[in-house]
Amino acid sequence: MKDLAAQQRDVRLLARACDRAGLATAYGHCSVRLDASSFLVCAPKPMGLVTPQDLGSIVHLDAPLPEGVLGEVRMHREVYRLRPDVNAILRFISPHVTALAALGRTPRPRHGFGAYFAPQVPLWPNPELVRNDSAAEGVARTMGKNAGVVVSVNGALVGGADVAQALTLAIFLEDAARVELCALQGGCADQAGLSAEQCAARATWAGRVAERQWEYWVRGDPEQ
Repeated sequence: MKDLAAQQRDVRLLARACDRAGLATAYGHCSVRLDASSFLVCAPKPMGLVTPQDLGSIVHLDAPLPEGVLGEVRMHREVYRLRPDVNAILRFISPHVTALAALGRTPRPRHGFGAYFAPQVPLWPNPELVRNDSAAEGVARTMGKNAGVVVSVNGALVGGADVAQALTLAIFLEDAARVELCALQGGCADQAGLSAEQCAARATWAGRVAERQWEYWVRGDPEQ
């Protein structure tokens, strides 16, 4: 298991990679699980402005959020509670996911990247910011066993086995939303996407799928 200093570095790398990938501007946050009862969330500032000197905050699953931690980090806490398989979370607001959510839609699995969210990305329908425990619990339960959840018009949240998977899933979800919008614009949204069998076969992490995304987006980072 990595020590706390290495976990702090991972969170900073994930934050800046998310910004480089165009998934967040002034808003968003990311975290990594520390153990069965706590996680580490990035500094409360725009992810692209996180510096090598910034330290994240430790949040305990059975306690209120620490002072200074952003209110929507409650979503991380509730997902970690419900999903022991999730070790890294990325909360982001990207353009295609948000545009699609404004139509009350989420991506269907129409291409390889979308297959990771089969049968379809769930939607938390309330457009208000998630700043209370009840709403955060609702988002986590809406996500269920899916790799992500669209948080109405406020972006999305994804959870992976590690930071590389979390980043990859965020990139894949935004691209799936782009493809869905193209289908809508072309009048083809009613056409079937990939089948359940095709999705199961395609949604693989073999072949360094996540690792290659991670290497691409952290290249040149001051802590890499």
